[in-house]
Amino acid sequence: MVLLTGCEHVPPQFPDLPTMRGTESSALMTRTTNGVSLSSVTLNKQIDPSWLQPPIQLFTLGPGDKLEIELLGEPSSRNTTIVAPDGKIYFNLLPGIDVWGLTLAQAKQRLESELGKYVRQQPQVSMVLRGVESKRVWVLGRVQVPGVYPVAAPMTLLEAISMAGGTLGLSSFRDQSAAGMTEELADLRRSFVLRQGKLLPVDFQRLLNQGDVSQNIYLQPDDFVYFPAATAREVYVLGAVNQPRPIPYTKDLTVAGAIASVYGTINGAYMHHVAVVRGSLQNPQIAIVDYKRVIRGEAQDMPLQPYDIVYVPFSPYRYLQRYAELILNTFVSASAINAGSSVFANKQAGAAGVFIPVGSGVQVLPPVSPPPR
Repeated sequence: MVLLTGCEHVPPQFPDLPTMRGTESSALMTRTTNGVSLSSVTLNKQIDPSWLQPPIQLFTLGPGDKLEIELLGEPSSRNTTIVAPDGKIYFNLLPGIDVWGLTLAQAKQRLESELGKYVRQQPQVSMVLRGVESKRVWVLGRVQVPGVYPVAAPMTLLEAISMAGGTLGLSSFRDQSAAGMTEELADLRRSFVLRQGKLLPVDFQRLLNQGDVSQNIYLQPDDFVYFPAATAREVYVLGAVNQPRPIPYTKDLTVAGAIASVYGTINGAYMHHVAVVRGSLQNPQIAIVDYKRVIRGEAQDMPLQPYDIVYVPFSPYRYLQRYAELILNTFVSASAINAGSSVFANKQAGAAGVFIPVGSGVQVLPPVSPPPR
C-alpha cells in the first residue's frame, strides 16, 4: 500500500495559481472551458530604461564590412577592401591586419602602425566605411519590404520598421488583393522583438496605434523583429512532440487533436502539465491540461481557438509565470526560425542552409521524420 501510494500521480499544482479546477472565484481566473481554467499571467518584464537611450559604444568593424582605404598623397593607392571572414583586411603589401572589433579610428591607427614598419616616413591613411554587413537587424513578416537591414548607427524600433516600409495597412492590403496578391495584415498582438533568444516586453499596439514612445526601444545587432499575419488561422504545437510546428485551425480542434496532428509526444514528455496559451504575447492567458488523463478518458479535452499555443513540457513546472515565459520564448524562437528560413529559401534557391545571427540564441534543429504507421 505504501509503494502504491508513493507512485500515485499528483495533480498539477502551481503556488501562483489559486485554483486549477474553476470551482473557486479568483481575480486571476477569466474563463472556464470544459473544466479547464484559463488564467491571466502577469509577466515580470518591463522596458529597461537603458533600451530607450542610444548606445554610447562606437561602431566596430566585423566580417563583411566594406572599407575604402587610401594613403594620403598617393591617389593611386586608393583601394576598396572587405573585412574577411577571419576579421582581417588586406591592403598594399601588408599581410592580413586583424581589425575585428576595432573602431574605425583604432583600425586606422593599427594600419598606419603596420605600414610604418616598411617605410621611412610615417604614413597617413584615410579610411572610410562604405558598407556594413557585420551588424544587421531582421524585420520580417507583414511589412512592406521584409529583409535584413544594416546597422551602422543607433537605430530605434520605429526607424527599423520605417526602413521596411511600415506594416501592411488596410489600404495597401486592399490594393494588393485587387492585384491578386495574398499578403495579409500584421497582427500587432503577436508581433515581437527577439533578442538573444528572449522575448522583449514591447507592446506593438501601444507603439504603433497609440504612439507610445516608451515602447520605442533602440535595437541591437542581430535583433529580430517579426509581424505575423493577422488572418493566418493556425494553432502552434511546440515542445516535446515529434514535429513541433503550426497546424491549420479547424472547427472542433482540441488539445488531443492538435498533438495527434504533429504525430504525438516523444519519449520523456511530461503529459500532465500540457499548457495552452491564448491571447497577446504581453498579456497572455494560460490553461494547464492533464493530457495523460485526457487520452485515458478520465478528463474532458479542451477545445482550441485560432492562434492558441499548445506546449508539451519535458518536465513538471511549479511556477506558472516561469512556465509561461518559457513557452513564449520557445514560440518566438520557433517563429523566427520559420520566418528566416522562408526568406532565405525564397532568395537563395537550393541554398545549403539558413543563416541565423550569432548570439541570437536561435537554433535550427533537423526535421523529425514521422513515426512509421
